Amino acid sequence: MPNGLIHDDSLRAHPDGLALRLTLPWYRSLWLSSVTTLELTVDGERVDAADLRFELGDRSWRLDELPAQSETLWFLQEHPLLVARRATPVALGETHDVVLHGELRLPYMQIAPGQNGGPGIYVPNVVHDAKSLTVVDTDAAPPALVHEVVPPPVAAADDPFRLGLTLYSASAEFRAGWYDFDGLLDRVAELGIGPGIEIVASQMVPTYPVVGDDFVRTWRDAFDRHGFVESSFGANLDMGRRRDRDMTPDEEFAFSKLMFEGAKKLGFPLVRIQSAKPELLRRLLPIAEDLELKLAYEIHAPMGPNAEAILRVRETYADLDSPLLGFVADFSSTMHAMSPTLLRAVRRAGLDDDAVAKLQEIWATDATMPARQQEFLGYLRGRDFDPGRLGSFAHLAFNMHGHVDPREWADIMPQILHVHAKFYDIDDAGQEPAIDYPELVRVFIEGGYRGFWSSEWEGHAFAELGEVDPLLLVRRQHDLIRSAMRAVTASA
Repeated sequence: MPNGLIHDDSLRAHPDGLALRLTLPWYRSLWLSSVTTLELTVDGERVDAADLRFELGDRSWRLDELPAQSETLWFLQEHPLLVARRATPVALGETHDVVLHGELRLPYMQIAPGQNGGPGIYVPNVVHDAKSLTVVDTDAAPPALVHEVVPPPVAAADDPFRLGLTLYSASAEFRAGWYDFDGLLDRVAELGIGPGIEIVASQMVPTYPVVGDDFVRTWRDAFDRHGFVESSFGANLDMGRRRDRDMTPDEEFAFSKLMFEGAKKLGFPLVRIQSAKPELLRRLLPIAEDLELKLAYEIHAPMGPNAEAILRVRETYADLDSPLLGFVADFSSTMHAMSPTLLRAVRRAGLDDDAVAKLQEIWATDATMPARQQEFLGYLRGRDFDPGRLGSFAHLAFNMHGHVDPREWADIMPQILHVHAKFYDIDDAGQEPAIDYPELVRVFIEGGYRGFWSSEWEGHAFAELGEVDPLLLVRRQHDLIRSAMRAVTASA
């Protein structure tokens, strides 16, 4: 997914001068308060901040007003305008050199909590777009899709797992507007994917964090049409929604409760939770009991089931002693190699063969994730290679690729309530080259797991938009999982 605010079809004519049609440079919706910096240069001349306005729908703000907009959602599929005042407006067909520097903070990815009532530190997303753009008046057309696909094998009654996907797998395409919600579910059904459907609420629900009645009707119509089954409702906790301070415990509870109520309205049996703070869980458990919801904390790379942070969550669960509490197992934790999709991306960013080999060598060590990252950054600097050329890849290479032994999942198998069947590639032999799916299938069957495996293609973090069709890849991954399931059960 290109980490850009602007694209080839972004420059538009405007009576005040010009407008840039913005794309949210992230995979989920964010609050306007998340926008910390927007700096624009056109044809070599810096545009004064006083001459810039941010327009979303029928509302408009000065840039210095954005930090206060913690109640205004920039929905993933919305394209606000950055309007620049100029003496002479641009005209259709003209070409201009545009540089747009943007910085956002991700309000649910807290690095450190605030002190003395102040704001915490949050993961930033830095975007620097430099493009020569032609003034246009229409959006770029999406590519044609492949429709002639061999139907999948019929699910068998003795298959140990039910298959499905998280719609997160099509993040880039949904953000680009290639699908509306109905169209995305129609495409999933066309390819024979399912029956399980998982969503990240902050990505799919236009009125996030509230699930509105209109969305419920759209959801129910699609599910009735295609015979889908709700599997997991992904809930974020936007602790940094306000720029002046973190959420209070009462606000965290109220925000989470809204999510639980939305999950229930849509028929989900399970919520993927982001926080396992003991006091928050203690307050939320009665709500979950009333709504008949299970709560599952995600174990994601670079951590595994026995990482120190996860051991603390396990201790909290033991203290609370509720059958509603469990985990989502994300297979990014248990990879045996770096994904080819990532390696292609860092090569595009300028790494040569020696640097790519060094990256993989450092990744495979047992050092901590931060230590491995710093070792690689030091290696690049020692070769006079600016790590900034890699953008977020220098971080994501270690943060999103864990190499815990797959057999560790057996240590918590009774508490695994849902599976993110993470994958990045399917090769010509029908295998995931960086994740041992036959071994994972064996571990989960022998461990007695009988829930959903929800396919999660996260190649969009590294691939260019349109490089692959992620839903076709999900279909191929389902074929791999079915084949592995039936091989294990046949040999039992």
